[in-house]
Amino acid sequence: MLHRERITAGVGGGIATAIDATTLVLLVHAGIAVAPAAFVGSTIGAVACFAWNKHVAFRDRSRITVQQLGRFGAVAVATALLMALAMHVVAVKLGVPVLLAKLLCSAAVFVAWTFPAQRRLVFAASRSMS
Repeated sequence: MLHRERITAGVGGGIATAIDATTLVLLVHAGIAVAPAAFVGSTIGAVACFAWNKHVAFRDRSRITVQQLGRFGAVAVATALLMALAMHVVAVKLGVPVLLAKLLCSAAVFVAWTFPAQRRLVFAASRSMS
């Protein structure tokens, strides 16, 4: 089950990242600094990520609760902050092109933080019911 969840959450993360990256590129081209643009993009991508992970990756058929949304929100804000920090380091300090930096940072943050946090904190109760 962990392998299927990781793969499908990764696909959902890819979809959310595409939404996120599109937002990032549009904002950067509009003159917004990279770090705040990364934060906004990550936040918008989080909405798509929640829907995908709830219904597809973790097969959570329970009702959406305020507590679950709160846990997801906390994970998403931490993800957005980590992405903003990572993007600042990789794109601004290291000079990696923004879109490539976005892909690299997204993969690293997903593996190190987002997937484990969603699995353990956001959707853990629904897995234990199945």
